[in-house]
Amino acid sequence: MAAQGGPTLITSVQRAFRLLEAVGAHESGAPAKQLARETELPLATAYHLLRTLTHDGYVRKLDDGCFALGEKLEALHAASRPQMPLSRVRPALAALRDDLSAAAYLTFYEDGEIRVADIVDGPRTPRVDLWVGFDDAGHATALGKCVLRELDEESRDDYLSRHPLADLTPRTITRRTELLRRLEDVPAPPAVMDLEEYALGTVCIAVPVYSGGTLGSLGVSLRADRVASRDEVRAKLLATASRVTRGLSLTI
Repeated sequence: MAAQGGPTLITSVQRAFRLLEAVGAHESGAPAKQLARETELPLATAYHLLRTLTHDGYVRKLDDGCFALGEKLEALHAASRPQMPLSRVRPALAALRDDLSAAAYLTFYEDGEIRVADIVDGPRTPRVDLWVGFDDAGHATALGKCVLRELDEESRDDYLSRHPLADLTPRTITRRTELLRRLEDVPAPPAVMDLEEYALGTVCIAVPVYSGGTLGSLGVSLRADRVASRDEVRAKLLATASRVTRGLSLTI
C-alpha cells in the first residue's frame, strides 16, 4: 500500500500547484468550473483541492463563488520579493513551452552553483525526471553546459574542480578534456545541446540569458526523436532569451 501511496501524493501536490497557478492568473478570481477546465482536472477533483487550499489559507472564496489567491500565499509571495522579476518573464517561458510543445527551464549561476530558477511544464509537456539535481549535473545537461561555456576560465575550472563528472547515462561525457573540447566546438553557438547525456530518450537545447550581471541559461527538453527540429528550437530559444534578459533587467 505504501508503494501505491507515493505517486498518488505526488500527483495531488502537482494538481494543487496547477490550480494555484490557474487561480493566480485571474486577478479578480475565477469559478471552479473554469479552473477545472484550464487545468484539465475533473470538476470533483478541482472542488476537493480548492476546498483544501481554502481551508489552509492558500486560496480564498469570494462572495460571488469565485476563487482567488489567499492571504497565506500572498504572504509567501511578499517574503520572496527578491524573486519578483521571475513573474515578469514566466509568460515568455509559457509561450516557449506552448510553441515548442516542450517543458521550459531557466537556470542561473549563483554562488558558484548552477541552480534551477523556474520550470514551466504542463500535462502535455512534462519536465524531465530530475533524478539528479542540476547543481550536480552541469556537465550532463545543456543548461549546465551552456553556463559552463559562457563562464571565464577561472570560474569554469573552479566549478569543475568541485563537481565530479558523474556517469549518468552511457552518453554522459565523463572526461574533463573531452567536455572542454565539446564546449569549445559547439556546432551552433551560443546554443548548446545534450544528447541523452542526462536522461536516455531526452535531449535538451539551451542558450544563455542574463539577469543584470548574473549569467544563466534558458532551455527546453525534447524527446530524442525530435532532434531534427533543433534549428527551429534554437531560433525560438534565442528570441525568448532576449525577452527574458530584457525582462529580468528591468528594475522592480
